[in-house]
Amino acid sequence: MHAATLLDSTAFGLTVQRLCYQLVEDHDDLSNTVLLGLQPRGVFLSRRLVRELGRILGGARIGSGELDITFHRDDFRRRPMPLAPNAMQMDLSIEGRHVVLIDDVLYTGRSIRAGLDALLSFGRPASVQLLVLIDRRFARELPIAADYVGRWVDSIEGQRVTVDCAETEGEDRVLLHGGDGGTARGIHHQASSTT
Repeated sequence: MHAATLLDSTAFGLTVQRLCYQLVEDHDDLSNTVLLGLQPRGVFLSRRLVRELGRILGGARIGSGELDITFHRDDFRRRPMPLAPNAMQMDLSIEGRHVVLIDDVLYTGRSIRAGLDALLSFGRPASVQLLVLIDRRFARELPIAADYVGRWVDSIEGQRVTVDCAETEGEDRVLLHGGDGGTARGIHHQASSTT
């Protein structure tokens, strides 16, 4: 099946870097900010952001964690096979801090809703924002919007977006699969913050 490349390795790296600078612009030195990657795929993006932010901020330690949403999903009991939980890494407090939830692709919004439920079981943050590498607009099933977006993709039904990371697939790239030859109606290339 044909797949169109939405982000190659170079564009992927530049997009991550741009998102980091937006976080620094809004959160200064990030000393009161926690980056939380949503399992399973958001954690790779979160780790990459933490590394890049450390470089930008001269080695500053960035508060980060990895949040498992398995048992907070609304389809948890509807699946034929039981879901296996992912690793959770929450060895820091979110109480009164600014939290940025991180996922690779925003689609229906259901994973983010589960992430919010999981997050609130750890305390009450001062604020919660959402950062995604890819926002598949016009497919939302819940009223959820990202504050930081790497790219917007106006895909059609039957298409699928995958994010490959060097750590797991050997190469950084974003692909659009399926539909009419693998092309999207609109690919918006500017990283943006809505804050």
